[in-house]
Amino acid sequence: MGIIPDKYISELFSAVKSRWEGTEGKPMNGWIALSPLFVFLGVYLVTSLVAKDFYKIPISAAFLIAAIYAVLICRGRSLEQRIAVFSKGAGNKNVLLMIWIFVLAGAFASTAKAIGAIEASVNLALQLLPSNFLYAGLFLAACFISMSIGTSVGTIVALVPVAAGISTELADAGMSGALFSTPFISAIIVGGAFFGDNLSFISDTTIAATRTQGCSMRDKFKANISIVGPVAIVVTGVYLLVGSSINYTPAAESVNLILLVPYLLVIVLSLCGMNVTAVLTIGLIINAMIGLIGGSLSWTSYLESIGSGISGMGDLIIVTMLAGGILELIKVNGGLDFIISGMTRRINGKRGAEFSIAGLVSLANICTANNTIAIISVGNIAKDITEKFGLDPRKTASILDTFSCIIQGLIPYGAQMLMAAGLAGIPALSITGYLYYPFIMGVFAVLAILLRFPRGR
Repeated sequence: MGIIPDKYISELFSAVKSRWEGTEGKPMNGWIALSPLFVFLGVYLVTSLVAKDFYKIPISAAFLIAAIYAVLICRGRSLEQRIAVFSKGAGNKNVLLMIWIFVLAGAFASTAKAIGAIEASVNLALQLLPSNFLYAGLFLAACFISMSIGTSVGTIVALVPVAAGISTELADAGMSGALFSTPFISAIIVGGAFFGDNLSFISDTTIAATRTQGCSMRDKFKANISIVGPVAIVVTGVYLLVGSSINYTPAAESVNLILLVPYLLVIVLSLCGMNVTAVLTIGLIINAMIGLIGGSLSWTSYLESIGSGISGMGDLIIVTMLAGGILELIKVNGGLDFIISGMTRRINGKRGAEFSIAGLVSLANICTANNTIAIISVGNIAKDITEKFGLDPRKTASILDTFSCIIQGLIPYGAQMLMAAGLAGIPALSITGYLYYPFIMGVFAVLAILLRFPRGR
């Protein structure tokens, strides 16, 4: 027997355990609930700045540290219960859907590269587009495709590998520097992809925004295009100006048009409204047929390409699951409710009301990493604010969609950024600094609130 009786040690342990697990039922402080996000940003950004290299720090490592911290600070639950909450978020159906898309996209991109589809697409793009119109052409193509298919992810899957290939070709031609780099050209595609995602009639963000506010898609489109239309024109002008420095004449060589079928098929099937997982699966089959019949692939090399494509997405899959778990813990600990109550406490006037809606959906997007879920999470509150302050539901729907897309296009752990980074083989944060469209859209969206534009809304 020790100096302190065992029963007292047991009682002391139970008391500490009870206090740590929060059995008193006290709600967690809102800032503490949100602190895992600050831990992630602190570890990733501060370490990268100290190391002077954003390419050196794996985003998955920063998320793992934040995930451990999020589990440790969770109160009112045993360790097993906290892990269960984390696992629920990591295994959320939306998270798993993104993982399946990552797996299929990685396999599709790898097999397309193996049969020469990416090289053929790059050569055709360089031959068809004048060198000074190359960047603007890529941006407008991304805008058109994303608006037609209603998904930024599908657009990124189709065009980012081509963009990465173009940057390689330009580098081989002796053009170096940030404006010819893979992150810069990938950012062109990501920006254009969000243009269509924000405006498309079949986009899930448009559907969520209009349904929560009770307005028609056509009316929301009119309010939205008056804000983002000028942004697209400005960004196209910027890319024309930047592209004027490209001095590249591709060698005249024939392009095997059969090799273009996989990417054209992805675009056409997406335009027809087919689910992205089905589209990518069909693309995989087409890649196999072209490779096996044409002799560029054997069955073994085809399977090796699939495996290497999936492996290349491994880091993104881990990050997606870790982010899902962390965000679920933030949600159950009251972080999202804390944001909502804080943002709606001191609303004053119509401008204040619109800014509060913009702030709500932006912060909700940061906490969910999904613009559709963010809109749904705050949609009813936004509707109450709209009715209370006499706002136009069309403008509110536009604000919800626009600001959620701005944030989704900038956070390095959003599905679109992770997908683009994975397909291009670069860190997600390296793309952020070149995202002209989301940044300029943010400026125009803020001005639209300050200037009460468009008029009558």
